[in-house]
Amino acid sequence: MTVLLGALFTALLSIGVLRVPIPYVVLGPGPTVNTLGTTDGKEVIQVSGRETSTSAGQLRLTTVGVQPTVRLRGAIAGWFSDDEAVVPRELVYPPGESTEQVEQRNAEDFKASQTSAETAALRKLGFPVQVVIKTVAGDGPAAGTLKAGDLITSVDGQPVPVAAKVTELVRAKPAGTALTIGYTRDGVPATATVTSQEKDGRPRIGVEIDQQQPHPFTLGIDLGDIGGPSAGLMFALGIVDKLTPADLTGGQVIAGTGTIDDEGVVGPIGGIAQKLVGAKRAGAKVFLVPADNCAEAVRNPQPDLPLLRVGSLDEAMTALEALRAGGQPARC
Repeated sequence: MTVLLGALFTALLSIGVLRVPIPYVVLGPGPTVNTLGTTDGKEVIQVSGRETSTSAGQLRLTTVGVQPTVRLRGAIAGWFSDDEAVVPRELVYPPGESTEQVEQRNAEDFKASQTSAETAALRKLGFPVQVVIKTVAGDGPAAGTLKAGDLITSVDGQPVPVAAKVTELVRAKPAGTALTIGYTRDGVPATATVTSQEKDGRPRIGVEIDQQQPHPFTLGIDLGDIGGPSAGLMFALGIVDKLTPADLTGGQVIAGTGTIDDEGVVGPIGGIAQKLVGAKRAGAKVFLVPADNCAEAVRNPQPDLPLLRVGSLDEAMTALEALRAGGQPARC
């Protein structure tokens, strides 16, 4: 009887341990989406007011699925799986943040990635960004020199292709530095000297700037239930593909990932191993990898899925062009 009771107690204890949530999450391949296609009957990339082209292939963004509540049994299965990864929960859900807060931040990052993808793609298509002064502080360094509506074109001779570049160049030199600001007012180019001042611990010139990018058509992205910034590259490529005659895909299924900023620089992402699995399952013939993720991607290859190294939108387009021409694009 003692042995039987002991065995029963041990079995019940084991079952209980297997069912208790543990502080880990399981990452697995998430869905992939063709940015040139449709979801729920709507085009992912929507353009009106301008003719668009069609593509014989696909440009698929890739995602990572997260299992937020993990029990020991699931963790053990994940550890032995080639397609999944078990990571500490705080890497995905930082302490002090609820699941809802993390999801909200991911949604905001996803929206920002769409905006940056549009900006980078439109710049590539010949629609430059205009950095416009919204307001000038009455007691700031630029008061009486710059005006609302001026277009800032350079700082100390360096061009400012996007608004963030103005802030970067002003902060690159200590407060009290005399900066030469290039600007255009009413279509007439000019320069002015503005001496930066420290405010809130940083050098400033006392202007609030905005970023505009005039173009004679409307452009939007409609895709829900996906979060994070890593779809930026594939959105940008999709926009360029739809607004130019050339078929970037060459008739193939191209998958990829990577953040993108307003200047078209591609940044690293998480979950590259799981995204490669998802791409392979979706029939991808090549995968675009951010340069900083190449080492990890090489450690987690998928059979017959070449890895192309990209560090910018320009490099991604060059790689696809070489692929279409039968050349050898740069690989990881």
